[in-house]
Amino acid sequence: MNFSDFNFKKEIFKAIEDAGFKEPSPVQKEAIPLVLEGKDLVAQAHTGTGKTAAFGLPILNMLELNGTVEAVVIVPTRELAMQVSDEIFKFGKNLRLSTATVYGGSSYQRQLKFIAKSSVIVATPGRLLDLLSSGKINISPKYMVLDEADEMLDMGFLEDIKEIFSLIEGTRQTLMFSATMPHQIKELAKTILYRPEFVSITKRETTNENIKQNFYVVDEWERTDALIRLLDYKNPTKSIIFCRTKKEVDELSTKLSSKGYSAKGLHGDMEQRQREEVIKAFKRSALDTLVATDVAARGLDVSDVSHVFNYHIPYDSESYVHRIGRTGRAGKVGMAISIVTPAEFKSLQKIQKDVGSSLESKIIPTIKDVQVKKRSSLLETLKNQKINDIARELIDELKTEFVDEDIALKLASMMYSENDIDGSDRIGKTPNEISRIAERAKNERSSNGRNRGRNNRGRGRNNRNSNNYGASRDGGNKDRNRNKSRNNRRR
Repeated sequence: MNFSDFNFKKEIFKAIEDAGFKEPSPVQKEAIPLVLEGKDLVAQAHTGTGKTAAFGLPILNMLELNGTVEAVVIVPTRELAMQVSDEIFKFGKNLRLSTATVYGGSSYQRQLKFIAKSSVIVATPGRLLDLLSSGKINISPKYMVLDEADEMLDMGFLEDIKEIFSLIEGTRQTLMFSATMPHQIKELAKTILYRPEFVSITKRETTNENIKQNFYVVDEWERTDALIRLLDYKNPTKSIIFCRTKKEVDELSTKLSSKGYSAKGLHGDMEQRQREEVIKAFKRSALDTLVATDVAARGLDVSDVSHVFNYHIPYDSESYVHRIGRTGRAGKVGMAISIVTPAEFKSLQKIQKDVGSSLESKIIPTIKDVQVKKRSSLLETLKNQKINDIARELIDELKTEFVDEDIALKLASMMYSENDIDGSDRIGKTPNEISRIAERAKNERSSNGRNRGRNNRGRGRNNRNSNNYGASRDGGNKDRNRNKSRNNRRR
């Protein structure tokens, strides 16, 4: 299958060709025909699988461009709102499409001005609800999209989303995209969608084969030293380092900057202007290293990220897939590197099992390993360096004071002095130690699984009656909610 099979308008197909898209991704193959048929849709697919095009292209193809807001896309963060809006604008550029990006922390008047002349709104839940409930906007879009629905649930936006849908009248086609399908997301789908079709992209399909996945086992106190050594050895062209907390982002980005790395942090407590400046600098390669939390980097689409580092491994497999999906894009080979401690090894094994791909164990390079690699890189750079007239003049001037050999040695020493390597020679665990840690984690997991099985069997017998009562009560509520919500949905 290729994009011509969807019979898009020629203006949209031209934009697809300009974007360099060759063939649809799995979620696009499944979702686009259903959206074009006018079906409500629930799609389970991770970030980086082409979801924006999966809903954006067919919606753009169906727009009437009648001077009103015809489509609304709701996303969890400002960064993702800007990213999705940019992508939809690019797809619709030949249609002379106008889009409005709506999020908190920006001028109401400016956003209202853009909304008044836009066919598509991309918004965060809080600001959109504010505009609707205050009466600043009155819209009846034909298409509604919830992107990263599980992330909005995690951020506490569930009630906001329900209220948004209650405030928007008229018939519409509703699409929901989510990386995971927790119970509350399924219940929300029953409330706001009408007879939806379901699309699910499996773990195997979401794991990019172009991404090499390695992990390194270290003690907790070695974590930062290990990261710095790996940065020195891998020498990434552009990298994202994922941390668990905002405090960790601030501390690590400051540490890296103090050591001469081109690094800055990105997290939710930064001012919006600061966040936008950091993202722009990273995209145009004025910044080599981005240290970020998961939420801040959600939806960040930069095609030339060579390496992703997990300073701490995430708490769940879905977040792991999201993180590593920042590299290996546009057909390029990427590298995903995780730094783990013995205490985190069970979590690593669970991620490996859930993701269904191999994470290869590696040993932290020694100082000598880094020196050898840097020397080789330096030699290659010198071989490829073109000689210019200014260099000739400089050498002629130096020859008045030094012999040729001394000039060469001084220049080489100056270049090599920039490659000083910090830290202990040996960092992290040996292969034998890693094998023992892996075996111990495996045995502990098996033992815990057997114990949980025995305990759950006992609880099941004791709680059987109360569970049935709970299901009956919830079912009644679901029926009432479902009937109430259908007044605002497409029949």
